[in-house]
Amino acid sequence: MDEKTLDKILLDGNSLSLEQVAMVASGLARAELSPEAVGAVRLARDQVESILSEGKTAYGINTGFGNLAEVIVAKADLQRLQVNLVRSHACGVGAPLARHEARALVLLRANVLAKGHSGIREATLRLLLELLERDVVPVIPEKGSVGASGDLAPLAHLALTLIGEGECWLEGERLPSSEALRRAGLKPIELGAKEGLALVNGTQAMTAVGALALLRAEDLARTADIAGALSLDSLLGSVRPFDEKIQAVRPHPGQASAAANLRGLLRGSEIVESHEDCSKVQDPYSLRCMPQVHGAARDGMRFGRQVLEREINSATDNPLLFPKQDEVISGGNFHGQYPAMAMDFLSLAIATLGAISERRIEQLVNPTLSGLPPFLAPNPGLDSGFMIAQVTAAALVNENKILCHPASSDSIPSSAGREDHVSMGMNGALKARTVVENVRTIIAIELLVAAQALEHRRPLRPGDGLAPVYAAIRQRVPALVEDRTFHKDIEAVCDLIDERALQNAAENVVGRLS
Repeated sequence: MDEKTLDKILLDGNSLSLEQVAMVASGLARAELSPEAVGAVRLARDQVESILSEGKTAYGINTGFGNLAEVIVAKADLQRLQVNLVRSHACGVGAPLARHEARALVLLRANVLAKGHSGIREATLRLLLELLERDVVPVIPEKGSVGASGDLAPLAHLALTLIGEGECWLEGERLPSSEALRRAGLKPIELGAKEGLALVNGTQAMTAVGALALLRAEDLARTADIAGALSLDSLLGSVRPFDEKIQAVRPHPGQASAAANLRGLLRGSEIVESHEDCSKVQDPYSLRCMPQVHGAARDGMRFGRQVLEREINSATDNPLLFPKQDEVISGGNFHGQYPAMAMDFLSLAIATLGAISERRIEQLVNPTLSGLPPFLAPNPGLDSGFMIAQVTAAALVNENKILCHPASSDSIPSSAGREDHVSMGMNGALKARTVVENVRTIIAIELLVAAQALEHRRPLRPGDGLAPVYAAIRQRVPALVEDRTFHKDIEAVCDLIDERALQNAAENVVGRLS
C-alpha cells in the first residue's frame, strides 16, 4: 500500500473508532502501534517470561485449555501446546469472510492485543499489522463460532496464517499461507507460551462483521428517510406530522433526527404546495409515522454502536495479565453476550426500516391507495409495471422476519460442560449482515418505484432535497415507458446507495442528514 495516500491510525487498544475500522478494512487507512502500546505489550510479555522462569503455574501459559485446565504442560512442550491449540480450533466452515471483514477482524485482534493484557510478543503483534499493510488476507470461514470462549474457530484460522498454515488471499489469488507470506516478504512465526491462546480468545469475529454491518445500517437509516420522503411527495402526503412541535413532546432522539431530515428533504416542494387545501385528513402510518418508526430504528442502532465502540477497545481474551500488579486472572471477558445482544437488536432495528419501506411500495403501486395507474404501469394490462418489484420486497421482508429470531436467546454447552453458556454472537452478526443487505435492496426498490410515481406529478417540482436524488436515479435508470427487466435497475439503485450518491446529492442541498 502507498503510505503517502493513506491516513495513519495509531493503535493503543483504547481509542479505535468504528469509522477507523471501516477505513482500514477497505484499505483507506493503515494501522501502526502507538508507543504506549509497545510499552504495554513488552511489559506483559516480561510477566509471561517471569512466570516461566520462576516455575509458576498459570492457566493458558503452561496448562491445558478448557476442561483440561488442570493439566500441567512441561516447559519443553509449550510451543507445541500453542500450535496444537491453533490447529485443533481451526474448525470453521462455510464461505470465507469477505476481504473487508477479514481485514477488520485482523485489525480488531491487533487492537485488543495492543492493550497489553494478553502476554503476546511484540513481533507477533507486528506480524498481524504487516498482514494489513501488505494486504495478505486470511481465509476465515464465517461459521463455527458459538461466541464463547469468544470466536475460537474464526480466530484460529487467523492464527494459522501467522504460523504459515491455512490459506490467504493475496492480489486476488487464494494461496497456502506459507506461499502468501513468502510472496509478501514476510516470515511465519513460532508461537511462544500463551500466544496461541492470546490469538484465538476474543470477540473479534462477531465485532468485525457487526461493526461493518452497523455502519451500513446507519447509512441506510438516512437513505430510508430519503426514500420515504420521495414516496410521500409522490403520494401527495402531508408534511404536518413532521412538525418539530410534535417531536418535542415525545423527545426520543432518533425520532427528532428522522423528522428533521424529512422536513429538510421536503422543504420547497411544489407538490406539497399543490394539495395544501385538499380534503384528505390523514396519511397511512407508513407515511405519517416515519419519524416514530425510522427514529426507533435509529435509537436501536445507537445502542448497538455504544456496545461495539466499547467492545472493540476491550480486553477479551483469557487469562488476562496485569503486570503492574503481577497478577494473572482467569475471567470471562471473552463471553460475547454484549455484542450478541447488540447484533440481535440491530437486526430488529434495520428490519423495521425494510418493513415500513415495503408498505410504502404497496402504497405506490396499489391504485386504490395511490390514485395512480395500477403498479405504475405505462399501459396497465399490457404492461405489469412494478407489480413484482413489490413482491420481491415482500419476500425480503419475510426473510428478515425469520432472521430476526434472536441468536443470543439460545445456548448449547460445549467443552464437556465447562463452557456451559455461550452467546451465539457470531450467528447474530451474520444474520444482521444479511438483514442489512436485504433492507438495502428493499429501499432501492422503493426509490425506483417512487421515482416512477414522481413522473405523474410533473411538471411540479419535488422537495429541494429530493430533486437531485431523482436526477441521480434517472442518470442510471430511465423512466419506465414499457415493461422491461427490473433486475439491473434494482442493482443500479443499490449501487447508488452503496456509493452514498443519493445521500450526497441530498446533503449538497439541505445539509448533513442526521
